[in-house]
Amino acid sequence: MPHHALEIMLTRPLTSAELRRAEPVWPLAANHDATRLMALASAKTPDRAIHRLRRRLTSQLPIDVITTHYPDAYGHVLLNVALSPDTHTILERAARRTGLTPERFVREALHRDLAEHADREADRLGQIVRHLLAGTTPAHLLSAVGHALTRPLEGPAL
Repeated sequence: MPHHALEIMLTRPLTSAELRRAEPVWPLAANHDATRLMALASAKTPDRAIHRLRRRLTSQLPIDVITTHYPDAYGHVLLNVALSPDTHTILERAARRTGLTPERFVREALHRDLAEHADREADRLGQIVRHLLAGTTPAHLLSAVGHALTRPLEGPAL
């Protein structure tokens, strides 16, 4: 049976006691601030792995979202969000008005929002580059960017 790497995003950081109580239920690895966890689940499909993980850990942890950690062959990451009954009803109504399934409605909204974010980020970076080019040459700017990218990132100055 294949294993699937899953990432769990939490609604709040876990206490060390909560993490210790959950680990016998499912082996977990926490990030530095215990707001995200990694788990390995065996199942025929990633969807089944996520459902099994959610079913076993929902009573133990404040789970917000579970995703597959690696994209599939099509470059997609599976996203599993537990919605309240009221939110689910609202989502179903909105999807019905557009003639889509709730899953397709959410997928298209996410794709649209991510594309808009990418456009805004490209515009923001373009403005910064134009500002930098006002005071230097493209060759110097490119050299500085290459230099910056080859250096390890430094933390904030204290």
